[in-house]
Amino acid sequence: MSLPAVLDRSPSRPHYITLRAIAGNPDLKGCLRTWAKVCTVPIAVLLVIAALGPAKWVPRTELGWQFDHFIGYFGITLFFCFAWPRPLVIGGTFMALAALLEGLQAFTPDRTAYLPAVFYGAGGVFAAVLVAFVFTRAWRLHALRSV
Repeated sequence: MSLPAVLDRSPSRPHYITLRAIAGNPDLKGCLRTWAKVCTVPIAVLLVIAALGPAKWVPRTELGWQFDHFIGYFGITLFFCFAWPRPLVIGGTFMALAALLEGLQAFTPDRTAYLPAVFYGAGGVFAAVLVAFVFTRAWRLHALRSV
């Protein structure tokens, strides 16, 4: 994909595109958001596979399952909030999804449903929604003040 000709180039290094040009270009921003929307489909599928598949398929860190639940849902929710800038809708959906996936683990042979895992996942979702909400509000406020 070639970059649009309207992008500003850095005067000292003409082969570098400035960050202001990337952020201000609606075509490139729309393209990034479109790719993010396309990438959310495999991410959602991988989340369901990790939640309902065999326990040995789940990527784990050495920091414990609590951290894994929190940071996993935090990252996925933040990515979804970038693709679709509706943090409150996405947050509610992912909190319900965390509870549903944890409840469905009762039907898998090598796992059990565990209520604190729902709270760790929902906590990660809530933290990501809070970050996304603050950034979208700040971005809109900045855009209004600059006009």
